[in-house]
Amino acid sequence: MIASLALIFLVGLAAAALCQRLRLPRIIGMLFTGIVLGPYALNLLDASILSVSSDLRQMALVIILLKAGLSLNLSDLRRVGRPAILMSCIPASFEILAFVLFAPGLLHLSLAEAAVMGAVLGAVSPAVVIPRMVQLMDDGYGTQKRIPQLILAGASCDDVFVIVLFSTFLGMAQGGEATLMSLSGIPVSIVLGVAVGALVGYALARFFETAYAHRLSVRNSTKVVVVLGMAFLLTSIESVLPLPFSGLLAVMSMACALNMACSPRVAKRLGEKFGKLWIAAEVILFVLVGAAVDIRYTLNAGRMAVAMIALALVFRAIGVWLCLLGTELNRKERLFCVIAYCPKATVQAAIGGVPLAMGLACGPLVLSVAVLAILITAPLGALGMDLTYPALLTRDVP
Repeated sequence: MIASLALIFLVGLAAAALCQRLRLPRIIGMLFTGIVLGPYALNLLDASILSVSSDLRQMALVIILLKAGLSLNLSDLRRVGRPAILMSCIPASFEILAFVLFAPGLLHLSLAEAAVMGAVLGAVSPAVVIPRMVQLMDDGYGTQKRIPQLILAGASCDDVFVIVLFSTFLGMAQGGEATLMSLSGIPVSIVLGVAVGALVGYALARFFETAYAHRLSVRNSTKVVVVLGMAFLLTSIESVLPLPFSGLLAVMSMACALNMACSPRVAKRLGEKFGKLWIAAEVILFVLVGAAVDIRYTLNAGRMAVAMIALALVFRAIGVWLCLLGTELNRKERLFCVIAYCPKATVQAAIGGVPLAMGLACGPLVLSVAVLAILITAPLGALGMDLTYPALLTRDVP
């Protein structure tokens, strides 16, 4: 495992630096490093690290969610409330609708199988989107109209919405049916995640402030370890709670509460510490996402799969545009939101193989299209955001 970690860090960083020199997003170099080093190409990564790949990706995602939450201002989120709520479900619903309407004809699937494929493909990738939105907030692009905050909030809830629908459609494809109880898990998961995370965040803030008042020296590095430990605990209890609960939303909510309840100095230092942690976590996340991509399945997907992905993205773009009607965003800013909602990677890598593992007839094709979507949309979406934000967004003067 140690040698595999060395390869992940050294080759991943080298490929990222090369892409940066070529004025391409760093993520492209990391994704292709994972594909090349992974089990479906050169097979240079140890089986032990691949067996915990999902947990490592989750840990890396937690770090950037903490960084994002510590950068968010809840008053900004309240001001973008309606569009953020719509962005959490409308674009994904439009994309799933595209699969239900066209996948049966293009890919010869049943309606239930098309819905399963749409749910797999319907989620935006927080791993690609969130780091860029955090960077935009740090650099002051679009912050006056709270565009990064809007995309952050919508993308975080989007995954919860899609994963619940995926579970529902999977049951339908296996001969079950959608129930009101299963669909009610979406709002319950969101509300419970936000509430629990906020309570934990406020409790941690009080603990840190009380320790300081009693002259107990708690170093910033120790605070980072405590916050990170609580974040890992929140994500782990998601699988054991009897109620629907979003661990990732709880993590971001906890970080937002810390940002509000702690002194500005402490919140800023914590944000800086997690920003430094993200340098290593970013490499682990994207290289291991690339390693999860089985490029053999892309050969079986064919041109119809590419056409289906493109058609679904058109529907998704329409959904994003509709969510932003009536807002103060101009056409350029709405176009940026459309681009930011295109990338797919982490959710597709995580659940793309589930239908195949469960023995569904559509399983190989679902995985093929998921892999193809990652290879097409993750680099293009990242590149699109990196190249267009100076032209499409206004930089706010501090």
